[in-house]
Amino acid sequence: MKIKNKTAIVTGASEGLGKEIALKLGNEGMNLALIARNKKKLKQLQKQIKGVKINIYPCDLKDLNQIKKTVQEIINDFSSVDILLNIAGIWQKKMPIEELDEQVIENVIATNLTGLIHMTRLIIPHLKKQEEAVIVNVSSSSGVKVNIGQSVYSATKWGVRGLTDVIREDLRDTNIKVAGIYQAGVKTDMFFKTGEKFGEGVYEKFMNPKDLANIITFMLSQPPHIWIEEVRVNYK
Repeated sequence: MKIKNKTAIVTGASEGLGKEIALKLGNEGMNLALIARNKKKLKQLQKQIKGVKINIYPCDLKDLNQIKKTVQEIINDFSSVDILLNIAGIWQKKMPIEELDEQVIENVIATNLTGLIHMTRLIIPHLKKQEEAVIVNVSSSSGVKVNIGQSVYSATKWGVRGLTDVIREDLRDTNIKVAGIYQAGVKTDMFFKTGEKFGEGVYEKFMNPKDLANIITFMLSQPPHIWIEEVRVNYK
């Protein structure tokens, strides 16, 4: 896809990987619809990207009505939508499932899985109108392997993997290409918002979100007859 002048929706755009991919794609000449809960951070990001159309949409993916309203606003604001990047996600602090607070369980599932499902199903009809379109779901290495203490988080990420694999086949004969990203730890604030602590030197090994943003941009930039359906990224 020639990404210049195309339009991408980026969820979780206010920080971390979402922010870095927005900066990268904006610099590559893509128009952007940026979604996150934090309006202040979205505005700050909007000021950093020049030369393309950028609209921001404060939205909590736990709220279906907000998702519906946001999707309609995006469709009204942009003449077309070519790419959906489902990046938004929250962490579940590692612990046995019986110790998890019920609200944490609801929030993790609603943000990481249910919200992603609703965003995807609402955008697909609009992607089908384009000659070429893309959905990239950023899951986690926790969606392909078992990690102790990550029961609910892993359940959502395995769910994203299942969704990705199924809609890829459902859309195989359409103009929409679907990919899943399964990355190990990325240096973002997601973990520390829950009070998560890592062993000495562990977090320092995590990958830079800019590197992962470069990988996703590379995927999007391949010629029409080539598509990378799944990427697993680890750090050393």
